[in-house]
Amino acid sequence: MIETSHRAAGTETTQSVDESVDKRRLVFIVIGVLLGMLLGAVDQTVVGTAMPQIIADLHGLQHYAWVFTAYMLASTVSVPIYGKLSDIYGRRGFFLLGMILFLAGSALSGMSQTMTQLILFRGLQGLGAGAMLPIAIAIIGDVFPPSERGKWQGLMGAVFGLASIIGPTLGGWITDNWGWPWVFYVNMPIGAVALLTAGLAIPATTRRRQHRIDYVGATLLVLGTVPLLLAFTWGGETYPWGSVQIIGMLAFATVALVAAFIWESRVEEPIISPGLFKNSVFTVSVLASFLASAGMFGAVMYLPLFIQGVVGNSATNSGVVLTPMMLGFIASSIVGGQLLSRTGKYKVLSIVSFAVGAVGAFLLSQMDTSVSNGVVVRNMVIIGLGIGVSMSLFTIITQNAFPIQKLGEVTASLQFFRSIGGTIGVAVLGTVMTNRYNAVFASNIPAQVREQLTPEQLAALQNPQGLMAPETAGMIQQMFAQFGAQGQEIFAQVMLAIRESLATAITDLFVVTTIALVLATVSCFFLKEIPLRKTNRVEASAEAAQPEEVAEPPAPVGADD
Repeated sequence: MIETSHRAAGTETTQSVDESVDKRRLVFIVIGVLLGMLLGAVDQTVVGTAMPQIIADLHGLQHYAWVFTAYMLASTVSVPIYGKLSDIYGRRGFFLLGMILFLAGSALSGMSQTMTQLILFRGLQGLGAGAMLPIAIAIIGDVFPPSERGKWQGLMGAVFGLASIIGPTLGGWITDNWGWPWVFYVNMPIGAVALLTAGLAIPATTRRRQHRIDYVGATLLVLGTVPLLLAFTWGGETYPWGSVQIIGMLAFATVALVAAFIWESRVEEPIISPGLFKNSVFTVSVLASFLASAGMFGAVMYLPLFIQGVVGNSATNSGVVLTPMMLGFIASSIVGGQLLSRTGKYKVLSIVSFAVGAVGAFLLSQMDTSVSNGVVVRNMVIIGLGIGVSMSLFTIITQNAFPIQKLGEVTASLQFFRSIGGTIGVAVLGTVMTNRYNAVFASNIPAQVREQLTPEQLAALQNPQGLMAPETAGMIQQMFAQFGAQGQEIFAQVMLAIRESLATAITDLFVVTTIALVLATVSCFFLKEIPLRKTNRVEASAEAAQPEEVAEPPAPVGADD
């Protein structure tokens, strides 16, 4: 919490920011936080558009995925560490540190001469992003009580939706006109304004009591999370799921995470306290956010593939393709936040939002090659309206269920599990799509066509990329030129088989997304509805969270200071 603490006669008194900061300063705090979040949100989408040109200049196509993996790993594993440290030492320092690391990584990424350098500097950016997002949300939690946070955190959710729309287009324009290094350099002016605003507006925190930093717990958490994320990132792509590499990483991750759980259960100030799960609001929120994240990433990752490969639209970046869904996401994020703040009721809101999202996912799963643009847009808007509310709602109700002193820890922990859910969801959905596509393509391709092709030619056709890349389609067409007059007819039959197989594979994938969102809806029925606090006073937050708070472990294991 952003607060000032004073120790006198063996006691500690606390004054919360929402009572001590004037409204003008609150405006600048919100602006600084939103700019910091915009910085990280736009970067991801801008860089994706520039990657083909980066690969062309720096070479190293085999390392393509690592540009994103390094960022994701660094940001995910650092989130809970930053969250806990910000609870102990205050938000401002770590929020500013995150932006400085992010900007340093941006500048160095723009100057990269090799793919190895770019990957390392993207990792540095990720370390900065790991601080920016959870601490930004925690700062909003510090300056506004739970009853008022909805409208502000709904706005923060809208920032992410807006970034996903403008980012790819902006990245393409910058790459074409200024060169790919500028997709990183463009962060500098935005970051400078965000740094200045946040540095001047966010109050400093003074602490006078001693704390223990859980170095062992942090190490075990990193050792468990990194191989877990790598296994789900590489599984089915770089290595088969049953390979020694994937099984080995999952086994190592399991051992490290079990060790982390045991250790964190015994230390005095854990990075992620297992005791948080004894609070039913936290447990349900983690489960629902995990499932929602998996469902959302499925839509974001595979809807562009369906629209370009099956519907045949010529849009070449996901920002334009996903605009209807993201507009629904923005609208529901803002409206949902306002409803939460005005009514204070979140159980019904969460159930309805996930139910709407599940309906949207189900409608997506019913599409085929004859679907019209209007139907696709309608379905995208519906799923966007459903998942938009959840991105901020569960953060607020989780924060409300714990004392204000744990705000950073619970915020970062929720974000941590949400990120892992997205990673695992993308991996599972990718495996579903690949397996279904290969199976359906084998049955869709006409037998007379299969008989005329060699095994190598058939293997080359088991890739839907030909539908979206004109050069690939051209190569396939040339391959069939050897069949003379029949070549064009065979080519048309093969392309139809690819298109129908891709449609089936992606719509089957949306069945899995529907199931995930239905399970998220069911989990919300178990939410305990606690009145949203109207103040950030420490005593009020402690009293509100008392029924499910867990007592401190009787025999803590010390960690180094």
